[in-house]
Amino acid sequence: MSDPAFTPRTGGCQCGTVRYAITGEPLQLYVCHCKECQRQSGSAFGMSLQIRSGDLTVTAGEPRVWERGADSGNRLACWFCPTCGSRLWHENNPSRGWKTVKAGSLDAAIDMAGAVHIWTSRALPGVVIPPEAQSYPEEPPE
Repeated sequence: MSDPAFTPRTGGCQCGTVRYAITGEPLQLYVCHCKECQRQSGSAFGMSLQIRSGDLTVTAGEPRVWERGADSGNRLACWFCPTCGSRLWHENNPSRGWKTVKAGSLDAAIDMAGAVHIWTSRALPGVVIPPEAQSYPEEPPE
Protein backbone atom coordinates (compact mmCIF):
# COMPACT_ATOMS: atom_id res chain seq x y z
CA MET A 1 0.00 0.00 0.00
CA SER A 2 1.31 3.43 -0.89
CA ASP A 3 2.28 5.92 1.76
CA PRO A 4 -0.09 8.92 1.42
CA ALA A 5 2.75 11.15 2.65
CA PHE A 6 5.06 10.02 -0.16
CA THR A 7 6.56 12.88 -2.11
CA PRO A 8 8.15 12.21 -5.50
CA ARG A 9 11.93 12.63 -5.50
CA THR A 10 13.91 14.52 -8.08
CA GLY A 11 17.56 14.55 -8.97
CA GLY A 12 20.10 15.02 -11.68
CA CYS A 13 23.70 15.25 -12.70
CA GLN A 14 26.32 17.64 -11.41
CA CYS A 15 26.02 20.12 -14.32
CA GLY A 16 22.19 20.03 -14.49
CA THR A 17 21.95 18.74 -18.07
CA VAL A 18 20.17 15.49 -17.11
CA ARG A 19 17.27 15.60 -14.65
CA TYR A 20 14.96 12.83 -13.46
CA ALA A 21 11.95 12.18 -11.24
CA ILE A 22 11.14 9.12 -9.14
CA THR A 23 7.38 8.69 -8.83
CA GLY A 24 7.18 5.61 -6.60
CA GLU A 25 8.36 4.66 -3.17
CA PRO A 26 11.94 3.37 -2.98
CA LEU A 27 12.39 -0.34 -2.31
CA GLN A 28 15.71 -0.17 -0.44
CA LEU A 29 18.84 1.90 0.12
CA TYR A 30 22.15 0.06 -0.31
CA VAL A 31 25.58 1.20 0.79
CA CYS A 32 27.99 -0.79 -1.35
CA HIS A 33 31.62 -1.20 -0.29
CA CYS A 34 32.79 -3.05 -3.44
CA LYS A 35 35.85 -1.85 -5.33
CA GLU A 36 33.78 -0.80 -8.37
CA CYS A 37 31.59 1.50 -6.24
CA GLN A 38 34.69 2.92 -4.59
CA ARG A 39 36.16 3.70 -8.02
CA GLN A 40 32.91 5.05 -9.47
CA SER A 41 32.19 7.32 -6.50
CA GLY A 42 35.79 8.29 -5.79
CA SER A 43 34.95 7.56 -2.15
CA ALA A 44 34.77 4.77 0.43
CA PHE A 45 31.46 3.40 -0.87
CA GLY A 46 28.56 4.00 -3.23
CA MET A 47 24.94 4.59 -2.24
CA SER A 48 22.21 3.16 -4.44
CA LEU A 49 18.48 3.70 -3.98
CA GLN A 50 16.61 0.72 -5.40
CA ILE A 51 13.39 1.65 -7.22
CA ARG A 52 10.99 -0.05 -9.64
CA SER A 53 12.12 0.49 -13.23
CA GLY A 54 8.86 2.18 -14.24
CA ASP A 55 9.15 4.73 -11.43
CA LEU A 56 12.04 6.65 -13.05
CA THR A 57 11.36 9.32 -15.67
CA VAL A 58 13.99 11.44 -17.38
CA THR A 59 12.66 15.02 -17.28
CA ALA A 60 15.55 16.82 -19.03
CA GLY A 61 18.54 15.87 -21.16
CA GLU A 62 19.52 12.55 -22.69
CA PRO A 63 21.65 10.29 -20.52
CA ARG A 64 24.07 7.84 -22.10
CA VAL A 65 24.79 4.28 -21.08
CA TRP A 66 27.74 1.91 -21.01
CA GLU A 67 27.89 -1.64 -19.69
CA ARG A 68 30.37 -3.46 -17.52
CA GLY A 69 30.63 -6.88 -15.97
CA ALA A 70 29.72 -7.33 -12.31
CA ASP A 71 31.20 -9.71 -9.73
CA SER A 72 27.90 -11.62 -9.90
CA GLY A 73 28.61 -12.48 -13.55
CA ASN A 74 25.78 -10.25 -14.78
CA ARG A 75 26.13 -7.19 -16.99
CA LEU A 76 25.40 -3.80 -15.46
CA ALA A 77 24.08 -0.89 -17.54
CA CYS A 78 25.49 2.36 -16.11
CA TRP A 79 23.60 5.55 -17.04
CA PHE A 80 25.43 8.89 -16.90
CA CYS A 81 25.37 12.50 -18.09
CA PRO A 82 27.19 12.91 -21.43
CA THR A 83 28.30 16.44 -20.47
CA CYS A 84 29.73 16.11 -16.94
CA GLY A 85 30.01 12.32 -16.65
CA SER A 86 28.05 12.05 -13.40
CA ARG A 87 26.73 8.53 -12.82
CA LEU A 88 22.95 8.60 -12.29
CA TRP A 89 21.59 5.04 -12.11
CA HIS A 90 22.35 1.40 -12.82
CA GLU A 91 20.24 -1.41 -14.20
CA ASN A 92 21.04 -5.10 -14.44
CA ASN A 93 21.06 -6.53 -17.92
CA PRO A 94 18.82 -8.39 -18.34
CA SER A 95 16.52 -6.17 -16.30
CA ARG A 96 15.11 -7.53 -13.07
CA GLY A 97 12.40 -4.88 -12.96
CA TRP A 98 14.32 -2.42 -10.82
CA LYS A 99 17.04 0.22 -11.08
CA THR A 100 19.42 1.62 -8.51
CA VAL A 101 19.64 5.41 -8.52
CA LYS A 102 22.91 6.88 -7.26
CA ALA A 103 21.64 8.44 -4.02
CA GLY A 104 24.14 11.32 -4.18
CA SER A 105 22.39 12.55 -7.35
CA LEU A 106 19.12 13.20 -5.48
CA ASP A 107 18.19 16.83 -4.81
CA ALA A 108 17.16 16.13 -1.20
CA ALA A 109 19.37 14.23 1.23
CA ILE A 110 18.39 10.67 1.99
CA ASP A 111 18.30 9.14 5.47
CA MET A 112 20.94 6.40 5.70
CA ALA A 113 19.62 4.97 8.99
CA GLY A 114 17.91 1.95 7.38
CA ALA A 115 20.53 1.31 4.69
CA VAL A 116 21.68 -2.23 3.92
CA HIS A 117 25.48 -2.49 3.69
CA ILE A 118 26.76 -4.89 1.03
CA TRP A 119 30.21 -6.10 0.01
CA THR A 120 31.41 -5.32 3.54
CA SER A 121 34.30 -7.75 2.96
CA ARG A 122 35.79 -5.01 0.79
CA ALA A 123 35.12 -2.05 3.10
CA LEU A 124 38.08 0.28 3.47
CA PRO A 125 39.99 0.09 6.76
CA GLY A 126 38.49 2.48 9.29
CA VAL A 127 35.00 2.56 7.75
CA VAL A 128 32.52 1.98 10.57
CA ILE A 129 29.38 0.04 9.66
CA PRO A 130 26.69 0.58 12.31
CA PRO A 131 26.38 -2.60 14.39
CA GLU A 132 22.57 -2.52 14.02
CA ALA A 133 22.72 -2.27 10.21
CA GLN A 134 21.73 -5.19 8.06
CA SER A 135 24.91 -6.17 6.23
CA TYR A 136 26.36 -8.81 3.92
CA PRO A 137 30.00 -9.65 3.15
CA GLU A 138 29.09 -9.80 -0.56
CA GLU A 139 25.80 -9.66 -2.51
CA PRO A 140 22.58 -9.87 -0.47
CA PRO A 141 20.32 -12.87 -1.16
CA GLU A 142 17.62 -12.27 -3.77
